[in-house]
Amino acid sequence: MFKNYIKAARLRTLPLSVSGIIVGAYLGSFDSFLPIYEKMRDTTICIARVPSYQSSIFWLAILTTIGFQVLSNFANDYGDGVKGTDKNREGEARMVASGVITPKQMKKAMIMTAIFTLVVAIGLIYVAFGKDNFGFSLLFFGLGIASIVAAIKYTVGNSAYGYSGFGDLFVFLFFGLLAVVGTYFLYTKTLSFTIFLPAFTIGALSTAVLNLNNMRDRVNDAKVGKNTLVVKIGSEFAKYYHYYLIGSSFLFAFLYVGIHYRTPFQFLFLIAYIPLIKHLLFVHNNKEESLLDGELKKVALSTFLFAILFGLGNVL
Repeated sequence: MFKNYIKAARLRTLPLSVSGIIVGAYLGSFDSFLPIYEKMRDTTICIARVPSYQSSIFWLAILTTIGFQVLSNFANDYGDGVKGTDKNREGEARMVASGVITPKQMKKAMIMTAIFTLVVAIGLIYVAFGKDNFGFSLLFFGLGIASIVAAIKYTVGNSAYGYSGFGDLFVFLFFGLLAVVGTYFLYTKTLSFTIFLPAFTIGALSTAVLNLNNMRDRVNDAKVGKNTLVVKIGSEFAKYYHYYLIGSSFLFAFLYVGIHYRTPFQFLFLIAYIPLIKHLLFVHNNKEESLLDGELKKVALSTFLFAILFGLGNVL
C-alpha cells in the first residue's frame, strides 16, 4: 500500500516544484550577504565571494514546497479519480481511478499531508521572522493557507479551477511568483522590482509543463468536460502558447542578467535552454499528442537545471 501512495505522490514532479525555491534562496541569500561582501571584496579573503547561506530557511522552504506539491498530486489523483477523468488518460496510471487506493483513503492522505505541511510552514515562518515581525508572519501564514486551498481546489469540487481553464494562472502564480519572490523575501525581508523577472521565468517554465500535460490529455479532457486552456484554444494555438512560454522565460532571465551583470558566469543558465530548444522542435513536429508524455520530464528537469545554473551563476 505504501508503494501506491509513493506513486500517487508523483516524485518526478518534485524537482520542478522546488525550482522556484532554489532561485529565490540563491538570490535572497546573496543579496542579504551583499553589504558584507562589499566591505570585504577587496581583501584576500576569497570566501567572501560565497553568499551567507541560511540553511534552515532553505530546507524548511524546500520541505514546505514538497508538502504542497504532494498534497496537490494527491488531490489531483482524488479529484480526477472520483470524476472519472482518469479512466482513459495517457501516461502513468492514477491510484484512485485504478482502484488501488479508495477515495476515502486518499482523503485521509490529503488531510495528513495538509496538516504536516502547515506545521512545517509555521516553523519556516518562525525561523524567518521570529517574534518581531508579526505582520509578515501573518501574511505568510495566509499564503500558506491559500497554497493548501489552491492545491486541493485544482481538481476537487464542483468549482475546481483546473476544469475551467485557470490552472495555468495558478501554476504561474504559485510555482513562479510565490516560490521565487516569497523565498527571496524570507531571506531579505525586502523586495526589488527585478526579483520578479526570474520569478516570471520559473512561472513560465512551470506553466509550460502544465500546458504540455494538457496538450497530451486534450482529447480525453474534452470528452469528460475538463475544460483546460488547451481544450479551449485547441491544439494548434496551444503549440504557439507553448513557444511563447518558453521563449518569454528566456527573455525574462536574460533581462535580469543584463540589469545585474557582473561576470560571464551569469550566463550559465543558457545551458539549460539547449534541451529546451530540442524540445520545442519536437513539439513543433509532433502529430501524435500521446507522444508528448516523454517531454514532460525533459521540461521539468530543464527547469530544475535552469534554477541551479541561474542561481549559481548570479552568486559566483
